Amino acid sequence: MTYRLLALTIDNAVLRSNGKISRQTKDAIDYVKSKGVYVTIATERPFPAAKKVAKSLKLDGYLISNNGAFVAEASDQPLFARRIQQEKAIHLVELLEQFNCHIRVFHESYAVGNRMNQKNHLIAKMTVGIGDPLFYPVHFVDTVSDQLLKDPFAPLKVQAEFTDDLEKERALRELKAAIPSITISSGEEGRIDIVNYSVSKGRALLRLAQHLGIGPEETVAIGASKADVEMVSQVGLGVAMGNGAKEVKEAAHWVTRTHDQNGVSYMVREVFRKQLRVQL
Repeated sequence: MTYRLLALTIDNAVLRSNGKISRQTKDAIDYVKSKGVYVTIATERPFPAAKKVAKSLKLDGYLISNNGAFVAEASDQPLFARRIQQEKAIHLVELLEQFNCHIRVFHESYAVGNRMNQKNHLIAKMTVGIGDPLFYPVHFVDTVSDQLLKDPFAPLKVQAEFTDDLEKERALRELKAAIPSITISSGEEGRIDIVNYSVSKGRALLRLAQHLGIGPEETVAIGASKADVEMVSQVGLGVAMGNGAKEVKEAAHWVTRTHDQNGVSYMVREVFRKQLRVQL
């Protein structure tokens, strides 16, 4: 099989545990691009953060961001955007505000978050992963729902970070019972992501592949988190990082090395070294 599209997740894959991209990974992406393969990013992060990583990898095409809710080359010209309705976003934020959590509501160009009375460690954790605040500003307000009523928009994603697991589970139960037509994913370290019910990185990748005239069987996807399970299971070659979640390893066709062992570059060399250049 000749593979024509490669999708990479950022966290725990492209980025090492120190938050940096290794020279081996950059060289591997240059190598696979020289084969004529289209390379994209598929991430939970907002678009400006994905764009920043893409720049480091010298990628200038479409990127999949916000858990698959936003696919674009530029923030003002999306190929695909699936948002949460304004009224529904206000409703779920009002519900979240009944719990002790930090809330972020994501637009493609900025986020709105609530000020917290806790120590700064929670704010620091939430800041990791959104990208450089100079490129993706976060506006902190006293009450997010009031801000959305004052300046409404349909967000791509709502995110909440909890310090108490029991509080998180109570919030999940109430959200699922009260608000239909949303997808809630529970991540590590007390974080939940909420998107439109039809949103996933897997669906966004298939949408992009179709736009590019590439079949699922011609696609390789590298995943690391539970959010990548669908993506790696529906392509021609689904690859899990060695440090990835158990669920994504079980769904993948192949498990590569860890992010600190340059698992992306190892996979690229193993899979693409015998492949001839793709004829576009």
